Amino acid sequence: MADATVVAAAETAPLVEIRDDEAGRRLDTVLAERLADLSRSRLQALLREGHLTLGDEVVTEGKRRVKPGERYRLTVPPAEPSALLPEDRPLDIVYEDEDLLVLDKPAGLVVHPAAGHTKGTLVHALLAHCGKSLSGIGGVARPGIVHRIDKDVSGLLVVAKHDRVHQGLAGQFTVHSVERLYAALVYGLPSPPEGVVDQPLGRHPTDRKRMAIVPGGKRAVTRYRLREAAGTRIARLELALETGRTHQIRVHLSSLGHPLLGDRIYKPRRKPALPETLAAAIAELDRVALHAEVLGFTHPRTGERLRFESSPPAIFGRLLELARVG
Repeated sequence: MADATVVAAAETAPLVEIRDDEAGRRLDTVLAERLADLSRSRLQALLREGHLTLGDEVVTEGKRRVKPGERYRLTVPPAEPSALLPEDRPLDIVYEDEDLLVLDKPAGLVVHPAAGHTKGTLVHALLAHCGKSLSGIGGVARPGIVHRIDKDVSGLLVVAKHDRVHQGLAGQFTVHSVERLYAALVYGLPSPPEGVVDQPLGRHPTDRKRMAIVPGGKRAVTRYRLREAAGTRIARLELALETGRTHQIRVHLSSLGHPLLGDRIYKPRRKPALPETLAAAIAELDRVALHAEVLGFTHPRTGERLRFESSPPAIFGRLLELARVG
């Protein structure tokens, strides 16, 4: 049999003919390799919605084993327009090209719309900045945000402008080839001064708003290193993520007995003895003392390695100074 390739029968209906060397493999795996412009999540959604056919048969089983000569046609509908309205607000963009942009998110800015945050999010601002160039991941014309930063955390974030770049970036996060370093202020002085927390995370068994270290949870690995100490009261750490679970840093540091300053969810079990001025400054924090200061990845289209740095907010230095002199 000839080594057939993907044939574009129509712009929105690519045809995939199964080759001899692909026999017995999972259908969704073959499609992901052959239709590289579509993300895996987008392909899965199209299968569930009945957009893949084999002759007159609608195929929805991604785990189906393929046979040589089978011809699958995937009808890709246009992205549904978003119900979100663009909101023109300033963005601190540190890099931008036709494929992606990197921005420095301030603390207090929500990334995705959700209950209680239907306006004023980063998504709304990106819609105004990028317009129709944004990624249509999941069949919805919305910004292709590849990873998230909590509302009360600041720092570097990468956004994909179209599906292929989103897929390429998401793949790098999956295989942990993205460099991510965070600056953090914590209570106390960790001992030893550097180490690794390798503890699985999952939803807290009694509080659904929190995450916790739970048996059978998703693997989560955080590396920490002491960068600066203010006596034994507070310390600045450098944190490297090998995985990116929800609230990973916050839960892991809390498990060490050194929670983040300003964290109202994972706060110290006992109120630490601090000088009055320092305690007052921490009480006034309207954010978590965590900042994504380094972000490095390979550009999915050009292959160039990109690396960006962002200095922590001035409040980090002020709190360390108060701890020294208090």
